[in-house]
Amino acid sequence: MSQSLKIENLHASVEGTEILKGLTLEIPKGEVHAIMGPNGSGKSTLSKVMAGHKDYEVTAGSVMLDDIDLLSLEIDERSRAGFFLAFQYPNEIPGVSNANFLRAARQARLPKGEEIDAVAFYKEMYGKMDELGMDRKFTGRSVNEGFSGGEKKRNEILQMMMLEPKYAVLDETDSGLDIDALKIVAQGVNSMRSPERGFLVITHYQRLLDYIVPDVVHVMFDGQVIKTGGKDLALELEEKGYDWVTTDWGTKELVSA
Repeated sequence: MSQSLKIENLHASVEGTEILKGLTLEIPKGEVHAIMGPNGSGKSTLSKVMAGHKDYEVTAGSVMLDDIDLLSLEIDERSRAGFFLAFQYPNEIPGVSNANFLRAARQARLPKGEEIDAVAFYKEMYGKMDELGMDRKFTGRSVNEGFSGGEKKRNEILQMMMLEPKYAVLDETDSGLDIDALKIVAQGVNSMRSPERGFLVITHYQRLLDYIVPDVVHVMFDGQVIKTGGKDLALELEEKGYDWVTTDWGTKELVSA
């Protein structure tokens, strides 16, 4: 049985415009991979396609979660299969409390007829909120309604910690966070690192990777992964920018053509 999130030759479009152009990437369980790249390279499109966003059309390729065809599943089925996406811009859900939202999500993963132990659930949730420095009053507030940017990001990480996915994709989780909030969010992510879990961290900036140290760094440009390296690649990108990578890739493309 395969133990990875495997993306092969993925092509995807939005409103007739191709954004992903043959992207191939594999994240084994137990590893943290980071994707960096300039604006418009397709990083967030990749996360939305994997999550099943209705505006994106997959025209070729596959995404396999272990041995499960992720793209063949409905959105809720993808979550139950073990896929999690932390959004760049989390939505507000008025009228649904954080506690009820998380409890319903956990309940949906249990076998039919089995009920959550409410006492154990709240004990676990409060413990994880304490880890993230979240006031317990947030359990009674509607999901993300009136939350600051940093509070929304912590709430996303709380959801991930409670749902314990097999693979988690973090789409620019660092955007809008000050350094103290960034450290707390990174601490929550690092506490989830496990041989049984894979992570894909999407970011513009190397600073997040100071706190969530990746095993592998990929550079994405024009809908494809054009370079892969170790954690030092992120430092090189921070120092030099992306031009040296994209120029080198463009030269190779011309030669191969």
